[in-house]
Amino acid sequence: MSLDDERNDGPYGGSGETRTRLPEGEGGGQDGYGGPRRSGRSSSRSLVTVVGVVVLLIAAIAFANRGGEEGSSGGGGGDKKAGADPTAASGEKPVDGKTAGIPSGFAKSEQGVQSAASNYAVALVSADILKPARRTEIVRQIFVPDRVDALEQEFAKTYSKEFLTKVGLDANGNSAPGETYVSRTLPVGTKTTAYADTSATVQVWCTGAFGTAGQKTTNPVSNDWFTMTFKLRWSGGDWKVERYSSKDGPSPVNGDNKVSTADEIAKAVQEYGGFTYAR
Repeated sequence: MSLDDERNDGPYGGSGETRTRLPEGEGGGQDGYGGPRRSGRSSSRSLVTVVGVVVLLIAAIAFANRGGEEGSSGGGGGDKKAGADPTAASGEKPVDGKTAGIPSGFAKSEQGVQSAASNYAVALVSADILKPARRTEIVRQIFVPDRVDALEQEFAKTYSKEFLTKVGLDANGNSAPGETYVSRTLPVGTKTTAYADTSATVQVWCTGAFGTAGQKTTNPVSNDWFTMTFKLRWSGGDWKVERYSSKDGPSPVNGDNKVSTADEIAKAVQEYGGFTYAR
């Protein structure tokens, strides 16, 4: 699932393989989702995890990065290089509602754009991105209008029936009976690296759980740590994504946690809902 290979791969970054790569100049040459972090205890399953878990990490990195140049200003107000702001919560409510199930209506401010990037990270690295009908809603809600048509076509090619079969899903992105496909992303912190009146670049440090919960799965659920970089533009009264990339880490030492059963993981995914993330 790769598009442009230079570190641009797959539904999680390109057009045909199950490994996501970063485009040149946007990740220091690191994989933009080259495989999740694992403890030594889970090394025996690392191979299948690299092939499968990576599947829900960074859809369309290559597609998104084809439009515009890094550092281009979306207009108005001179670009401002932002420092490393503290990541403590601001206490401000991010939005009043949702569109297509995704938080929308973010404030035209640094806090607003950080909240937008956090919520978009969750949507773009979710199990829903593999479901054709849901994916269309996500792309149309998150990306700037002039990127939508091209992205929808690219996503359709990338998330082909053959690809979905490889990761144990049917043509509609659903897992087999008795299995639960898991892709949950949790923003840990955000940082604005550039901000202007109508454009911004935001980094979102994330962790998450990815894989398939099932008794016979060859792609067990494991965790990962990664950082997503978003180039956003103020469009139609909200922040929208022009393009984005991803790289591994920063990753802490894995704790000595008892590994849960597939049933426990599947139950947790079904019972625990997500959040609307605020700066």
